[in-house]
Amino acid sequence: MSIRLLSSRWSTAFIATTLALAVTSACATHLPKQETPRFNVIGFFTGKQDQAHISFLHEAVVWFPEQAARNGFHFDTTSNWANLNDDFLARYQVVVFLDTRPEDAAQRAAFQRYMEHGGAWMGFHFAGFALDHYPAHPAVRGLPHTFRSNPSEWYRWEHDLRSNPDIDILLAVDSSSFPLGTGPKPHEIWHEGYYPVAWTNRKYRMIYFNFGHNDIDYEHKYDTTNKTLSHTLGNPVQDRLIVNSLLWLGSGR
Repeated sequence: MSIRLLSSRWSTAFIATTLALAVTSACATHLPKQETPRFNVIGFFTGKQDQAHISFLHEAVVWFPEQAARNGFHFDTTSNWANLNDDFLARYQVVVFLDTRPEDAAQRAAFQRYMEHGGAWMGFHFAGFALDHYPAHPAVRGLPHTFRSNPSEWYRWEHDLRSNPDIDILLAVDSSSFPLGTGPKPHEIWHEGYYPVAWTNRKYRMIYFNFGHNDIDYEHKYDTTNKTLSHTLGNPVQDRLIVNSLLWLGSGR
């Protein structure tokens, strides 16, 4: 599937340049080892439901520490959602929801306070239930106008995000990807429409990614192990997008 970077928040113009998976641009900048990290990141996860989400999680808990070491920030993980409290969050400049969202009212309230007081958030896929590209936005700086994403389960949203003036859509599904989807139900195959993939909200320092759901052999076409058939991380352009976003979120600007 091709993803398009929009030339402005409202633009729907097709940009023809397309790159396949073999993009050669580096996904991260190597920096000298620093004694003090530039900022601290905490990744919350559950890892108990949906094999596709768990598969992505297994990638993420390896990939993020590698990128932290290469880019001068510190990355921790926790599956204890009770840590979503004021004292614990005060240690971190960026919070990442890797595979789910807080359910407890007190945890949600603590997260809201964190965001309202300048905290930063990155969410993947199902985490979007917790709560037009600017070429100059730090998250997409240096990315090609279109690129091919790895297979994923793509969500569509009940309300058109373009109608919210606080939301800046950074990535959307490119029209060259249609028809998109494998079914089997007809409504699960998209033939047209506007489907955001990544966006920010001007009220907060945050970014959300629609991807984060690996393709799993649930039908046991290959064996009986629910084999992972695709990976979210390891795509050079997508990796660069995530690293750019983390560095932007951690900068406090």
